[in-house]
Amino acid sequence: MAYVTISIGGRAYRMACDDGQEDHLSGLGEEVDARIDQLRIAFGEIGDQRLSIMAAITLADELSEARRRLHALELEASAERAARSAATQRLGETETRVAHGVTAAAERLERLTRELGTSPSSGVGMG
Repeated sequence: MAYVTISIGGRAYRMACDDGQEDHLSGLGEEVDARIDQLRIAFGEIGDQRLSIMAAITLADELSEARRRLHALELEASAERAARSAATQRLGETETRVAHGVTAAAERLERLTRELGTSPSSGVGMG
């Protein structure tokens, strides 16, 4: 277990984190500190606790919006996958129909060739 000291609102806080997560936790602390500074500039000195709550609510709102957008993108991706799957299925069905059509045409051509080649009244010599 690692420890990081982060500074928020001019106060130092010692925080535990998983090994290797020190930089990430420090970055999150800097983001919260910057958000509190922005709110302090916008609203003045209204108290550390109130600024902290406002920063937390602002970050929670951004997280909620990001989750909403992610959900919308997941739905869109799911719809795209379904459309691609349906198109692939239609393509396979079309390929099968074309293959059957080509086979049927080849069989007709072979039958016509045999009929023309063996018909004494055709007037066409085959050989």
